[in-house]
Amino acid sequence: MSEFRQALGYVYEPDKFGRAGMTQVASETIGAARALECPIQLEAVIAASHGIGEDSDKLRGFISLIEVRIQRVHVHPDLLMEGHANRIDPDKWSPLIMSFQKFYGLSGQVHTSRLAEIPEKAYEALAQV
Repeated sequence: MSEFRQALGYVYEPDKFGRAGMTQVASETIGAARALECPIQLEAVIAASHGIGEDSDKLRGFISLIEVRIQRVHVHPDLLMEGHANRIDPDKWSPLIMSFQKFYGLSGQVHTSRLAEIPEKAYEALAQV
């Protein structure tokens, strides 16, 4: 982990599943495990990686946009549209969405993110690029 992320308070967690209280399940097409408790799981491989700010000495290699190719989709049966084996019913699924460092469901804010606790001044070095 980079010194920059450590200074922002990020920590390395070797047992991510244990820390989150989730059950590891083997994927079918990739090496990374899935989380059994997640109602929708996507198995994906990296199709391409695009550097952001590659023209800046300070940003080069720091931010990347990752393009993935979905290999397999796992959806809990309770989320499927009646009579359709391959369609998610939007009325049955409430995704968690992050917006401006807060987590939202379809009915409003669920909780804040630890990212919101990082003072904006800590990002100043990047802003001066």
